[in-house]
Amino acid sequence: MKLVIAEKPSVAMSLAAVLGANEKKDGYLEGNGYLVSWCVGHLLELAQPEAYKEQYAKWRYADLPILPTAWKYEVPKDKKKQLDLLCRLMKDSRVDSVVCATDAGREGELIFRLVYQYAKCKKPMERLWISSMEDAAIHDGFEHLRPGSSYDTLFDAALCRAGADWLVGINATRLFSVLYGVTLNVGRVMSPTLALLVQREAQIRNFKSKSFYVPEITCGGFTASGERQEEQEKAETIRLSCDGQSATVRSVEKQTKTVQPPRLYDLTTLQRECNRIYGYTAQQTLDYLQSLYEKKLATYPRTDSQYLTEDMQATAASLVLWLRDNLPFGKGCKGEPDIERVTDGSKVTDHHAIIPTVEIARTDLASLPSGERDVLTLIAARLLCATSQAHKFEAVTAFLDCAGYNFLAKGKTVLQDGWKEADRLYRMGLKQKPEEKDNEDAALPELEENQTFSSVAASIREGKTSPPKHYTEDSLLAAMETAGAEDMPEDAERKGLGTPATRAATLEKLVAVGFVERKKKQLLPTEKGVNLITVLPDNIKSPLLTAEWESRLKQVEHGEVSADVFMDGIAEMNRELVKAHTAPEEQFTKLFEAGRKDREAVGTCPRCGASVYEGQKGFFCENRDCAFALWKDNRFFSSKKKSITKTVAAALLKEGRISMSGLYSEKTGRAYDAVVVLDDTGGKYVNFKLEFPQKKGGRK
Repeated sequence: MKLVIAEKPSVAMSLAAVLGANEKKDGYLEGNGYLVSWCVGHLLELAQPEAYKEQYAKWRYADLPILPTAWKYEVPKDKKKQLDLLCRLMKDSRVDSVVCATDAGREGELIFRLVYQYAKCKKPMERLWISSMEDAAIHDGFEHLRPGSSYDTLFDAALCRAGADWLVGINATRLFSVLYGVTLNVGRVMSPTLALLVQREAQIRNFKSKSFYVPEITCGGFTASGERQEEQEKAETIRLSCDGQSATVRSVEKQTKTVQPPRLYDLTTLQRECNRIYGYTAQQTLDYLQSLYEKKLATYPRTDSQYLTEDMQATAASLVLWLRDNLPFGKGCKGEPDIERVTDGSKVTDHHAIIPTVEIARTDLASLPSGERDVLTLIAARLLCATSQAHKFEAVTAFLDCAGYNFLAKGKTVLQDGWKEADRLYRMGLKQKPEEKDNEDAALPELEENQTFSSVAASIREGKTSPPKHYTEDSLLAAMETAGAEDMPEDAERKGLGTPATRAATLEKLVAVGFVERKKKQLLPTEKGVNLITVLPDNIKSPLLTAEWESRLKQVEHGEVSADVFMDGIAEMNRELVKAHTAPEEQFTKLFEAGRKDREAVGTCPRCGASVYEGQKGFFCENRDCAFALWKDNRFFSSKKKSITKTVAAALLKEGRISMSGLYSEKTGRAYDAVVVLDDTGGKYVNFKLEFPQKKGGRK
């Protein structure tokens, strides 16, 4: 019997239906020689620093860098039941082998392998690797299961990515937070992404707009432009010289140009387009696409390829023909679908490009949630455009002379609409028309060399130089994808910041921690974000250096660089970082004064009299030599189904006691009221005791 472990319950249900495991059990399905169960995302997470040493609960410079020699993991409370079930199923005597059926990528591999290792499972492991949740794809995937060992280096890369993010996040965040007295979240990918935003805003802020003047002449039903002038007087001189004079066509150049159809979508290009057309964030697009994948309507989301494999050609051709006949913009396509254009197996790594599945033919699109319908329609339109004919036009450039000054006119004539007709029809169907990126020139009249126009009308078109535009999610995703690429080797397989699978989460975290804010479609760094980038050194915020690490992760995945070598490099970077920053830089200390003032003390330490502040895991004395701490997840309180909140901590520190109701009794299973007393003896842990209010008649 095979045990199949998926990443989500919904995916497990789909797999079980195809495999014939139809008998529902508590947390899994069974039947036809299979047990099918699931994770719920990550069932095991990297432990916090205090799991290695209790002293790490407090943020101190003396403890940095924190470099675990062996990673520890913790189980989120709400996921322990499912983890225990998977461990039990792996040990089930009926199970001969285990199939990893989590998402076919780096994170999916990590989710499964950590559970497999935690359970100390030694049974043979196989890997399901599919790019579609269609029944046929699932059948084929199970007929061609691959040895789990084939993905060992993928697991290595996943461990390295998680470990590197932990090391940089923990050490750099604590280092700069301790130095400047406020919490400053630092991330391996997050910080250089923020740096891109801060740099762009600085460029906009420092930009000085300049006026320019373009002399123009209008004749024969078209307008020709002269050379741009920085001085209005010079442009006015040209206008006066030309107005009412004759203009002669000196030469006419004609070129037939071809615009090839666009490529299919990978995740990043789809996220960019959805942001530009619909205003969806990168995370929204990924969520909609993930849902479509689980509904068998779209192929695997987290791909960086824009091509299909050769074995998909027949299916893709029949899908294109159906889309042409059944979608309103399909009538814009003519000629045989060019499937060869979008096929190149050598350019497909883990997963092929994103396309609809044939399940679309059996689905009422109107019944889908609007976001999912928008995304599915868009990827269908892209498949039609990508397999259509090229767009062809004749570009005409005319050079004219008037009063000794040169003028130029451009125009174009469409010779073959090609893929742009389907694209035009698709955009016509949108409720809100997106801005066009390029204004197509109108056609020029038929012009001949030495043709003369008399009494031309001369004018001046005034304009101003424009600053760079604020980043949108569209343009920032593009910048993340290419960051540092110009300085990296051409053969580097992965360039840029993060991966298609992680970029959306990076943007969401920047917003969540208050470094970035969304204004309409724009992403703008906050004052807090700007200040952070101001104090961070280049090796933490440099897009190029982070892009180099991303490229190295890909080498680990291919077995070209060992995991140990990669992690040694990250550890050394952290050592050098701590060594180089022993004190705050005076020029930057004022940046965080407001943040320090906002940090309110919860109370006074009963041991040394210093202030106690709230941290992520508890309430800690600010005195580095004092070990006083009130843990939020305290064993005394958790046994009574309570936790130490800020209000509780403040009362305990001020009065030494607090009345609490609804305390749970493990003996009776009932709730009761009592006074919790702080019983601190100065030891390693703070103790508590209960006092009960005296009842009437003198009895307690």
